[in-house]
Amino acid sequence: MGSRRVPEVSQEPPLARPRRARPRRYLMCPPAHFDVTYSLNAWTDPDKPVDAPLALAQWEQLREVYRSLGHAVEELAPQPGLPDMVFTANGATVADGRVFGARFAHPHREPEAGAHLEWFAENGFAHLHVPVHINEGEGDFAVTASWLLAGRGFGTNPLAHGEAQEFFGRPVISLELVDPRFHHLDLALTVLDDEADEVAYHPPAFSPGSREVLRRLFPDALLASEEDALAFGLNAVSDGLHVVFPQAATGLYAPLRERGFEPLAVDLGELHRAGGGAKCCTQELRP
Repeated sequence: MGSRRVPEVSQEPPLARPRRARPRRYLMCPPAHFDVTYSLNAWTDPDKPVDAPLALAQWEQLREVYRSLGHAVEELAPQPGLPDMVFTANGATVADGRVFGARFAHPHREPEAGAHLEWFAENGFAHLHVPVHINEGEGDFAVTASWLLAGRGFGTNPLAHGEAQEFFGRPVISLELVDPRFHHLDLALTVLDDEADEVAYHPPAFSPGSREVLRRLFPDALLASEEDALAFGLNAVSDGLHVVFPQAATGLYAPLRERGFEPLAVDLGELHRAGGGAKCCTQELRP
């Protein structure tokens, strides 16, 4: 008896609902010492020269986009010998005014963790946690209204997920990354609306079990193509209305607008060469 072909069911995007931008406070670090001198991930190639002035100009453009939207931008002083300090999102995870520090897997970046904690201590953050287990900040942690999404597989130790849950008192959802091109969660998933548990993600970046978890938690999520994910389209920053992401991720423009968001494209191509985009350069200081 022959098998009967099941017709495909097309899924219409959810109806756009009213969006509102909420003022944000960000921590950024100018790429004064930016370079690619060692290989940490699938994107880095120390044999290719870096255009440092271009990287700085692109970073300044990103900072001005935030300020033009009314967001506050604090700056962390760059330090010689730490070329990846520009990626401030890796330096900690901040939620409810509490700071869960980073502990880097690679010794080249470990001094960044201390520099971040010093900044937080000097700027009025009283609840600071020095981690026991390796975690790379918001590279592998994403804050939604209901959960703390946590990546594992290439950098962050799964034991850090439980450590973060104890510190924040938020339920942690552990997600396994399986594609080295998406070595951090913030390359494979972005939070579009942190008041409504709304995300976008690239399903093949995750293990089958993690894909099923995401499908159950976020049935109306925006699913990004491989092309847009590889263009760092999910390394995005949203204030609830405006979504800042690389201009090369052209396939995300229409789906975001259909959902009521306003996409704002930036060019961060020089920083992509070290494996980072808009989100990597942006540490959100959540009160």
